[in-house]
Amino acid sequence: MNMQVTTVQAPTPPRSMEDTGLSVVMMRDILLKTMFRMNLEFASDIARVCCLPLPVTMELIDLCRTQRLVEATGTLHANSGGEMGFRLADAGKARALDALSQSEYYGAMPVPLEMYREQVRKQSIRNITMTRQQLTSAMGHLILPDELLDHLGPAVGSGRSILMYGPPGNGKSSISNGIRDALGDKIFVPRSIEYSGQVITVYDPIVHSAAEASVDDPYALRKSSNRFDNRYVLCERPTVITGGELTLDMLDLTYNPTARTYTASLQLKATGGVFIIDDLGRQAEPPQKIVNRWIVPLEESRDILALQSGEKFEVPFDTLVIFSTNFHPNEIFDKAALRRIFFKIKIDGPNQENFLKIFALVAKKKKMPLDEKALIHLLKVKYPTINNEYANYHPVFLIDQMVAICNFEGIPYQMTPELIDRAWANMFVREEKITH
Repeated sequence: MNMQVTTVQAPTPPRSMEDTGLSVVMMRDILLKTMFRMNLEFASDIARVCCLPLPVTMELIDLCRTQRLVEATGTLHANSGGEMGFRLADAGKARALDALSQSEYYGAMPVPLEMYREQVRKQSIRNITMTRQQLTSAMGHLILPDELLDHLGPAVGSGRSILMYGPPGNGKSSISNGIRDALGDKIFVPRSIEYSGQVITVYDPIVHSAAEASVDDPYALRKSSNRFDNRYVLCERPTVITGGELTLDMLDLTYNPTARTYTASLQLKATGGVFIIDDLGRQAEPPQKIVNRWIVPLEESRDILALQSGEKFEVPFDTLVIFSTNFHPNEIFDKAALRRIFFKIKIDGPNQENFLKIFALVAKKKKMPLDEKALIHLLKVKYPTINNEYANYHPVFLIDQMVAICNFEGIPYQMTPELIDRAWANMFVREEKITH
């Protein structure tokens, strides 16, 4: 499989239990819970599920054997490459149940927060270099004025916060997605992290797209096929996109009282990537309140989260935050909040020349032949009624309407002044009073 080589420094696999940075008791309990819940008996399977190299797993199993929690089944299984089997002793089962009553977490060993902080530094979004060429090719499907790229490039390359504002329907969301695509490299995301004996799951298949796993092959002659610490997953830089549904509690840890486990907040999942807040001003919370929640993270590159006990702790904040709104910034923010957002970029509608370029591109894509008479009618008769204010979404809307009409009438795709009028009528709602 031809993978793009990541330039990020990989976390090295632990060579001993001590290298994991975790307490012996925590590792032992996770191992017992995993064997109990998943009914595992071979060291190679336990190593795979716990995401540890085989020698470290054996070290842990041996420790449990000396504590009489695990015993060897005494049989070598031919179908498992001659591996010895293990099972929980009665004391081991009792300890597993006791540990499960404190936390249901089992499986991958977590990465201590301190170690994770170090990895975040190595793969920081602030370390990326963004060239004009990268940005242009990621935005290739959009027709954007050159001066917009002049502003966007340095903003993305800085890894700081960006506010995009302007009238709706001009591609703020598409530009946000283009920025994400331009990043291009990969980073290591921990499956879970550990702080103060609590496990917080971070890797989320909805947010993180895994590039490849690094699995120790139990049958390899040298047990060193791990190219990186398998407690991490190599992923594309993550992107979290939220809109009107964003609430402030999504930015805090989620605690599951039944399983007694934590899930990372949205912006912790976005570490090393992009967090896009689309449609700012449409959330239930006022925009000023949402931005206030980001002030410390944006200024100090750290966020403060709280455990169920009320204990507060710091996590790294390493995220390119993009706010996108249809409101003028002065309407929704005070000056202090605006000062903290590094780049403010206005995304306007296209001029007539760019509008025609977009119109021609969309028509070609939708197999709709262009018609000079219809275009003149559109530009000279229709647009003056809205003060010649063009928007990027208009071409797609109008052409889709004409396609739908042609399909309904059973006529070949065509563009006429009359079809333009019918399509235009659906783009705006006439101001009128409805009598009830």
